[in-house]
Amino acid sequence: MSRKIAILSLLAISLTVPSWAGKTYTREEAVKTAMENSPDIKSAEEAVVSANSQVTQGYGNAYPSIDLSATVTRIFGLDDVEKSTKLTDAASQMADGNDDNGHPNANAFDTQVIGPALDGMINQMMAQGYRWQSSVGITATQILYAQGKVGTGIEIAKAYKRVSEVSLENTKSQVRYSVENSFDALIVLDSSITILYESKALLQENLNFVEQSKNSGLATELDLIRVQLSMDQLNSQINNTEKNRVLARNALLNAMGLGWDAEVQFQGELRDPSNGYTFPDTSMANVKKRRKELVMLEETENMKSMNIDIENGGYKPTVALVGGLKYSNNQNEFYKWDAPDWDKNINKYIALNVTMNLFNGMQTRESVVQAKSSLRSTQIQKETAERGFRVQIESCVNTLEDANAQLELNKRAIDLAQKNYDLTNAAYKIGSETQLNMLSAENSLRTAKLGYIAAIANWNAAYNALLQATGEY
Repeated sequence: MSRKIAILSLLAISLTVPSWAGKTYTREEAVKTAMENSPDIKSAEEAVVSANSQVTQGYGNAYPSIDLSATVTRIFGLDDVEKSTKLTDAASQMADGNDDNGHPNANAFDTQVIGPALDGMINQMMAQGYRWQSSVGITATQILYAQGKVGTGIEIAKAYKRVSEVSLENTKSQVRYSVENSFDALIVLDSSITILYESKALLQENLNFVEQSKNSGLATELDLIRVQLSMDQLNSQINNTEKNRVLARNALLNAMGLGWDAEVQFQGELRDPSNGYTFPDTSMANVKKRRKELVMLEETENMKSMNIDIENGGYKPTVALVGGLKYSNNQNEFYKWDAPDWDKNINKYIALNVTMNLFNGMQTRESVVQAKSSLRSTQIQKETAERGFRVQIESCVNTLEDANAQLELNKRAIDLAQKNYDLTNAAYKIGSETQLNMLSAENSLRTAKLGYIAAIANWNAAYNALLQATGEY
């Protein structure tokens, strides 16, 4: 490589920051800022939080469920209920009298057991007619068997967590790719502006020479007008490039999650292809392991396969152990309450509950069909993605090879354009070459330099695209 091309290479891959610049971001700082501010990354992080919560929730389904219930009921159209001891009183009165044989009409058993028992039974039946009926209860339910729904649900939650984590890494990779591409575009525009100003300096020398020649009678007014028109065109190109640079700069700030700031500057460089970067690994066996999209599809396939097991569980029974305590209180007035008594008004129970659906309008069968169909759709997506990645890699390899070829052509174009300019300029100054040829040589040199910058940018874009396609980005 000639010295001129080496100098141009350094120019083309570097972004210079003016001394008056405010906050300056390097490439790494720009990427880091985007990682902190990107709404896509923040959304993906929240998805991971939700997935972790679902795993915890899944384990919670294996624990007993404890529920507290309280009910207060007002029944209208009932009179006050009074406790009665009529049968006990009647038995006591009968015990005081004797029959014709001189025996008591009622004995102690009647007054102490039969009478109170019957009165209690009557009072219990009458208690159903209290105007205010209240109850407070605690129920504990433990699932003993549910055809693997609890355990499989936990595994599905874990798989979803892995999908969310891989999705977060994929989102970070995409944000980084976007920021670095925007950063490269800004470097290219800055380098182009530098070359345009260098070209303007050369053209200004030509303009000064023509003006002096015209004053001395060696050049015509037409010669001067030609150079002035070329200068106007160059100034217009510089102005347009500077406007594009502002747009590219704002696009980079937006990709970083920042607002517009005129004082912010960037400093960095493109990869120099001459440094000999390693060619990415294009082996499909390794690509399948690295491409995060495939990892997510594999975990999704696993989730949907387990979901079929859960839907099939609709054909199986569910066994649960249920226990509880319930305190009941019935009164004529809402503010009257009986003191809780473990033996009298607290109901204690434990039960084994078995539930099995016998018919639900084919809902279980259709749910299984839908789950299998969903699994097959994911498998098709995975197969399609694998084929698509193969085509993508082949396309990126071809693009990178073309970029390498164009890079060599542009290097040679600069060398030839520089020699042509030097010879034409020297001949023009001694009057043996026309001004049109001189302006054409100057324009060809500028075009070659800009083409070389574009070639380097294209090579970097192609290399980044191949890294992303192979999962190495």
